[in-house]
Amino acid sequence: MSHLVAPSLLAADFGNLQRDIALVNASEADWFHVDVMDGVFVPNLSVGTPVIKAIKRLADKPLDVHLMMIDPGRYITHFKELGADILTVHYEACTHLHRTVQQIKENGMKAGVSLNPHTPINVLEEILPDLDMVLIMSVNPGYGGQTFIPGSLDKIKRLDNMRKNYWLSFDIEVDGGVTVENAASLVDAGVTVLVAGNTIFASENPKETIRRLKELG
Repeated sequence: MSHLVAPSLLAADFGNLQRDIALVNASEADWFHVDVMDGVFVPNLSVGTPVIKAIKRLADKPLDVHLMMIDPGRYITHFKELGADILTVHYEACTHLHRTVQQIKENGMKAGVSLNPHTPINVLEEILPDLDMVLIMSVNPGYGGQTFIPGSLDKIKRLDNMRKNYWLSFDIEVDGGVTVENAASLVDAGVTVLVAGNTIFASENPKETIRRLKELG
């Protein structure tokens, strides 16, 4: 299975956002990864409605929107209208997860569920057949530039085994501390979508870094 690369705009230069979006458009990247933080579920704030509108207007690739916020079910239609193609919510933030997932799909978006580092994968067992993607957080969410939590690799492998055992085809996305050096081991473990922020935008040649993450060579 060929893997995808989704540059995280959290690490982009917001003073030159149009430039960085154009860079990703011209690269081998597959999606734009957009983190939305509410300052409550995670200890940080990130992009709001005007910025997401601007990203959608400029982007030539799908928007992979990750909601790090409480009660995300209230805002599903809003993010559809903003242009999200994939919408991911946190297991830890949803009281009625199945309902939220169905609402995402009813609004014409792919549905993802994210797990924080401390949350075991077995909590998703009953809902896996309904998901298009599971996002494994390999750092504690809220800030970019953190170091990959080593135990995340085994977590990904166990999730991949569940996917195979149940004959399912959902994507496994990983976000946090993804580098050119560890990307191959992540894909070998079962990851199909690599999210990378600082690794890409802080590199001397972001387009070349994206190419290396795609080709893993």
